[in-house]
Amino acid sequence: MARRSLAFDLVVGAVAFAVLALLPVVWPSKALVDFVIRGAALGLFATSLNVLVGYGGMVSFGHGMFFGLGAYSFALLMQRTGMPIPAAFGLTLILCAALGLIVGAICVRLKEIYFAFLTLAFQMLLHSLIILWTPLTGGDQGLRGGIPRPPFLGINLANQWHLYLTSCALLVVGLILMHHLVQSPFGYTLRMIRDNATRANFLGIAAFRVRLTAFVLAGIFAGTGGVIMSLFVSGAYPEFAYWTISGEGVFIIMLGGLNSFLGPIVGTIILLLLNDSVTRFTEYYGLALGIIILIFALGLRRGLLDVVLDGWRRHFSFARGRVKPAAVAKASPSQAPG
Repeated sequence: MARRSLAFDLVVGAVAFAVLALLPVVWPSKALVDFVIRGAALGLFATSLNVLVGYGGMVSFGHGMFFGLGAYSFALLMQRTGMPIPAAFGLTLILCAALGLIVGAICVRLKEIYFAFLTLAFQMLLHSLIILWTPLTGGDQGLRGGIPRPPFLGINLANQWHLYLTSCALLVVGLILMHHLVQSPFGYTLRMIRDNATRANFLGIAAFRVRLTAFVLAGIFAGTGGVIMSLFVSGAYPEFAYWTISGEGVFIIMLGGLNSFLGPIVGTIILLLLNDSVTRFTEYYGLALGIIILIFALGLRRGLLDVVLDGWRRHFSFARGRVKPAAVAKASPSQAPG
């Protein structure tokens, strides 16, 4: 069953990548290319956050620390060491995993609000370190000077088209891995702990170990999003590790849907469209975005994709309910004319 699920995910992922690759060919636009690259970075970040929030019941207000660490670590490694891009990328993910292991070992034992605010405290600690360590990070001016991009395996990330395809590939691969993760026995165990941790412990499940593993893996995928963003802006900025990036992740999940795997992707598209359109018509971006969030939260009471899928299931169930009695009556011998 797991193999069939993974094979299906691989087919869907290949189709999705092909569509993304053909999109700029059908609709040539630099703005579209930039939109998709930003969407890949934020989509990976938001989906990794939803692994914690939606599947693990761990509402993290500090998940942006991994996004910021991914951006800064990759940019610094490329600027200071000149190592190949794959090596810098791999080392960045190791650093994100190490941070997730340290922070998670402290935080995942806590519940609800304590977990949320302690993760936020760790994120603000990282942000303060970025601001204060000016000789290394550039302080509040950010890490400038560009990122060296030596070609590897025929890929030249200095070329915008190559960067676009690489971002799409990382997005698709990341989504496949995360979907396979949440649909695996590990994912169902994580949901069991979310629903009833006491019962899970009674059954002999090591809840702390499962939660910690989920926290570390989510940090790795969030760091991947940070790497994409650092390549897009050719640097790194303190805003990548500020608490607002975690807030954007929560907003994205609320907009797209908490209970649907692709909800964060839909939410990312909505948020980026709002960013690009609202700022074009008004300078009161925060006010406009807040009103839209309230409409989703109080009007729909859940994300857009959750509403659409729930409506589809109801329609499908209603259609089956209407057809089934007629089919049964037609096939039943007792209803035949005597």
